[in-house]
Amino acid sequence: MTAAAVHAPSLAARAKSDLPPEYLVLGRAGSENFPVASRLLPAPLRADLMALYGWARLVDQIGDDYAGDRMAALDEVENQLHLALAPGAGSVGEAHPLIKRMAETVRRLDLPTAPLLDLVQANRQDQLVSRYETFEELVGYCRLSANPVGRMVLAIFGVATPERTAWSDSVCTALQLAEHWQDVAEDAIVGRVYLPLEDMRRFGVSVEELVPPAAGYVDRRKRGAPGGSSSACRALLAFETARARRMLDDGSPLVASLRGRLRVAVAGFAAGGHAALDGLAALDFDIYAEPTRPAVARFGAHLARLVRDAYRPRAQESVT
Repeated sequence: MTAAAVHAPSLAARAKSDLPPEYLVLGRAGSENFPVASRLLPAPLRADLMALYGWARLVDQIGDDYAGDRMAALDEVENQLHLALAPGAGSVGEAHPLIKRMAETVRRLDLPTAPLLDLVQANRQDQLVSRYETFEELVGYCRLSANPVGRMVLAIFGVATPERTAWSDSVCTALQLAEHWQDVAEDAIVGRVYLPLEDMRRFGVSVEELVPPAAGYVDRRKRGAPGGSSSACRALLAFETARARRMLDDGSPLVASLRGRLRVAVAGFAAGGHAALDGLAALDFDIYAEPTRPAVARFGAHLARLVRDAYRPRAQESVT
């Protein structure tokens, strides 16, 4: 072993020092399709939801944007979480502040940790898998990348039941799909394709077609070529958008199973998904078009509809 090798920092050590800072991670909360922590909720609940968001976004940012060894960085955040959760580790000075906050929330509320680790595993999968043959395979990925967040939200609210978990999984998978469909071209530029390959063949769309023409791509605000994406691409995205919409509808009984501020907060998640899908339709499903945040009017209309529908008689238990 050379002297240089002896003194060279390990991948884990470099990952620890290079983790995204807290302000950059939390700064993305305002760009999400849905309210991360509704102002209608009590401050303690908002703080717990922000702790969960901080963990999930930190892991995602490493999996998507980290410039070094992403696997090593993902191993590092998982290791820091384990250390922060270990008995007697009430304050782990070495841990990232977002990880310490998540660990404190887990200990205080006695939350499950498996969903948090599933999010890390999803980002490991992103480093190894860039294509999904079937919609079922993509939904399987969403079970790691999206559904754990909803399960943790239910646990934080203290309302988790098997039935609500199933509804939440449907909503969360739909929210993840909506994000994928907003970013088809952006993902294709870096080699990721979330559109199921069997659906692409059915509609006659090639992987190469997902990448915007180089002459028309400068940045996300100047994407695409005159005329936008092909009619085949638009038809495919319309089909996938309708699938996501059905999943949001399938999970809508979750809203009616809750009461008060919890009901409105959860309705906000689903309303954000519906509004994002509306936005894709407003762009005529052009994969090259610049996606925008869901329109406030669309979000408000869906939120009002979901809350209104929740008051219709249902044969299911409600909680305060």
